[in-house]
Amino acid sequence: MKKPLTFFLLFMVLFSFAQDHAVKDLYTKKEVYITMRDGIRLFTSIYIPKDASRNKKYPVMLQRTCYSVAPYGENEYRRNLGPNKFMQDEKYIFVYQDVRGRYMSEGTFTNMTPQVPHKTNKDTDESSDTYDTIDWLVKNIDFNNGKVGQYGISYPGFYTAAGILADHPALKASSPQAPISDFWNDDFHHNGAFLTGYFKAFPVFGVQKTQPEKEAWYKDEFRKLVANQSADGSLFYDSLGTMKNAVARYYPDNFFMQEIVEHPNYDEFWQKRSLLPHLKKIRPAVMTVGGWFDAEDLHGPLSIYKTIEKNSPKSYNTIVMGPFSHGGWSHETGKTYHNDICFGDSLATFYQKNIETPFFHHFLKDDKQPLKLPEAYMFDTGKKEWKTFEEWPPRNTRKLIFYLDKNGNLTQNTPQQNGFTEYFSDPNKPVPSSENRKELNGFTPRNYMSEDQRFAENRPDVASFTTETLNEDITLTGEMIAKLNIASTSTDADFFVKLIDIYPPDEKENPDKPNVLMANYHQMVRSEMMPARFRNSFQKPEALVPGQPTSVMVQLQDVFHTFRKGHKIQIQVQSTAYPLFMINPQKFLENPYQAEKTDYTKAFEKIYNTSVIEVKAIQ
Repeated sequence: MKKPLTFFLLFMVLFSFAQDHAVKDLYTKKEVYITMRDGIRLFTSIYIPKDASRNKKYPVMLQRTCYSVAPYGENEYRRNLGPNKFMQDEKYIFVYQDVRGRYMSEGTFTNMTPQVPHKTNKDTDESSDTYDTIDWLVKNIDFNNGKVGQYGISYPGFYTAAGILADHPALKASSPQAPISDFWNDDFHHNGAFLTGYFKAFPVFGVQKTQPEKEAWYKDEFRKLVANQSADGSLFYDSLGTMKNAVARYYPDNFFMQEIVEHPNYDEFWQKRSLLPHLKKIRPAVMTVGGWFDAEDLHGPLSIYKTIEKNSPKSYNTIVMGPFSHGGWSHETGKTYHNDICFGDSLATFYQKNIETPFFHHFLKDDKQPLKLPEAYMFDTGKKEWKTFEEWPPRNTRKLIFYLDKNGNLTQNTPQQNGFTEYFSDPNKPVPSSENRKELNGFTPRNYMSEDQRFAENRPDVASFTTETLNEDITLTGEMIAKLNIASTSTDADFFVKLIDIYPPDEKENPDKPNVLMANYHQMVRSEMMPARFRNSFQKPEALVPGQPTSVMVQLQDVFHTFRKGHKIQIQVQSTAYPLFMINPQKFLENPYQAEKTDYTKAFEKIYNTSVIEVKAIQ
């Protein structure tokens, strides 16, 4: 065993060495500070092709990040450049910048910097910093061709989306990838429900630095979280107790956590951090990219694309959605898996070579040749294949309505008699959000997005509704809404709705996953949490009246999934998903973050059979 392992390690060292030298051989590195309009200087690393000249000019590819532009030092080179290896080899002027308040840049860091709609000469936001950066680059970097592209994944995706609003004439192409659009629906919240599963991420976003830093200055705060960590990650969350106790114990001075606790409703603090109202009259070409199984930022790419499409219909605006988790399209893994499910081979390479590289090449290098990309490049997660559309959601569809009928039936037939399904919800004994206890030790949970849901189906605190076995394929697409008619015995409740693909009882095993039982596998396709307190308004929460029927609408994110012949469609509804989401005490409080254990209230939840799932199917 030693020889193959030694050979593998040697191969990886040589591969890394070759990558480093490929960059060094092709590019010259410069480090500069670029001064913003208010005097703050932002640290910027620039990689210029060595063959750049008066007769051979290159466009600029910009990435702005809060995650460091390391390595620092003009003799220290990144292992690879740009969005992908094809663009590195094709050559661009690659630029990386630490945003305000991060690592080697000056200023104060703000999460989701609010966009200033009508700026004075001194007003700054991420779009003005992008404008000032681009302006400096095209005026000061030799042998650039006057065209700039911007890209980034996750937080850099947000900076890219905000950069679209810079409206600099040199910015020709932007690709926000897994971007945050609104912190009320991305990352730390889903419809305002707080994700406890992201608790370990707060040192990264809630500690200010006091001086220029080349390494993470928040490491001590992070170490407290992982000290004496068990392989069973659920034990950490069990030890937190209430959110009030957890914040007091771990984050009394974490500014971002304090902002979240102090703003439990969608007030001005959150509203002004949304990019969506500002996405109008967009000039650069935009290609928004996301993953169908992105547990962090699924709402972001879908909402940014749709908002630009609505508010700026004449803009070049496209979308790509693949079978990836957060940022999975940026690196090739061979076979593309999400959790237990294989979606194909070399899918990241396909995207990089056939979608991403042509997009930037066309708008930054050669716009004379036609760009043969569709409006929407979307991956069907049931058929496991790419499809192209001239608009998204597709036009050629029919509306489907599924009723959550009593006796656990999911049917398109209108119920003939009034009825309901009832389950018992106890905040002290919540429904697990995952059986993958090891993954709960990670930065954020990801695999639950397609995880087998058999563990929840027959619990007394979960209501399950299932179709008959399908006689033909059915492809669900676009937006999906659960219109729940409910009644609770208490004054507050959350509703977590899951769309599930049940595999046939004779489904063959996957040799790559010998310990995974694929027969009757309950693959989660989509899910979303909705607090009933926000059923009428995210700004003004309202208590439930015990025993009184009311409606709660759960807007699930888009879906593109073919349920194959022989499969079944299932909907599960529950009121807890722990530790992914913060436990609702099920007693209405003005601020749920201040709940005590004594506030935890057991309740019965009724789902009336007038409740429906509305979705569209491709004709």
